[in-house]
Amino acid sequence: MPSADWVAPTAPGPVGARVVLPGSKSLTNRYLVLAALASDVSRLRAPLRSRDTLLMAQALRTLGARVDDVDDGDWVVTPGPVTGGGAVDCGLAGNVMRFVPAVAGLASGPVRFDGDEHARLRPMAPVLGALRTLGVEIDDEGRGSLPFTVQGRGAVPGGSVTLDASASSQFVSGLLLSGARFEQGVTVHHDGKAVPSLPHIEMTVETLRDAGVVVDDGDAHTWRVEPSEINALDVQVEPDLSNAAQFLAAALVTGGRVHVPGWPQYTTQGGDFVREVLDMMGADVVLDRGGLTVSGGDGISGVDVDLHDSSELTPVVAALCAIADSPSVIRGVAHIRGHETDRLAALRTELTGLGAVVDETDDGLRITPRPLHGGRFRTYADHRMVMAAAVLGLAVPDIVVEDVGTVAKTMPAFTELWDDMLSQRVTADA
Repeated sequence: MPSADWVAPTAPGPVGARVVLPGSKSLTNRYLVLAALASDVSRLRAPLRSRDTLLMAQALRTLGARVDDVDDGDWVVTPGPVTGGGAVDCGLAGNVMRFVPAVAGLASGPVRFDGDEHARLRPMAPVLGALRTLGVEIDDEGRGSLPFTVQGRGAVPGGSVTLDASASSQFVSGLLLSGARFEQGVTVHHDGKAVPSLPHIEMTVETLRDAGVVVDDGDAHTWRVEPSEINALDVQVEPDLSNAAQFLAAALVTGGRVHVPGWPQYTTQGGDFVREVLDMMGADVVLDRGGLTVSGGDGISGVDVDLHDSSELTPVVAALCAIADSPSVIRGVAHIRGHETDRLAALRTELTGLGAVVDETDDGLRITPRPLHGGRFRTYADHRMVMAAAVLGLAVPDIVVEDVGTVAKTMPAFTELWDDMLSQRVTADA
């Protein structure tokens, strides 16, 4: 997708669409890491192919695994000895910069990590400090951020480590995913404010168990991975529920109906919370064996909602709040100041620029709707800002989205899917 301006289309009327989502980024990347460390060949069925997952696949190739495309869109991963001497491009992918260094600790030589300019601002010190405690040598010149070099020694002693994961659950997941290959396994204790996005750690634990790894998460704020082999995987990747938010929001904005087939009855994806948020905002939400169907009603209600465990929903929910019929408060998301951009500042700036009244709080946003007008909406190299702008554009003409190509981080075909959704004028089958 080109990095160019995009005029977000205004809905001509109620949508009536069936939207088939690509696979989950979070699951795809976790499966890739485990497959690269497994004892045999794995197959990932219907994985997401986006900038973040392609960067992960390439990072693991750099470290000695084979990741092969097969004709039906799957990935076949052949593990090999973890090798050093290469360089990993993290792009702006938190999964890559926080999951792969632990793998690199197992390498036979040095591995250098760097990424996009803004990636150098994303917090890394807790996970780098934890890896040092576990026996991994890391050279970062005291920055606690990219760039850095992991001096692989072919093995990681492992053991017990305490860290503050209040800035990102990825700090914990990154240690757990490789922990079974450490000589003593790993025990991770969190000491600090509440860990954000806990469902993502639950997802990590579940994927480890899928691969036969013994994980003890029975004590609060503590996770123990036993040393063991990692079994090969043959898994179907769930649809990305966080990337469903903007399509489902379109039903609410337009008073229409959007159906997403294949929505899981049980999932560890934090994006599943979108069902509850949309219900609170006035949508009719039905999950059955055929998938999820969201129907809009007479308007959009303001909401007071804590998104601490599902913070990736914040931009789309904020867009809905800006066109709601009453004020809203979004809580529990202070940590998204350290995401692809400072999302709270970015949302305040861009929504205010279109006419809304938006105040930052200690841990979120307070949004008071006002009549909105068109204008330029900057995206700050953040895919979810594109998605928020698209939702606004349904109701507000002439919103020009800057650098729409950044949405390729998780959804390269986003604009095509969006146009296709808007072209569907017939009620979708449930």
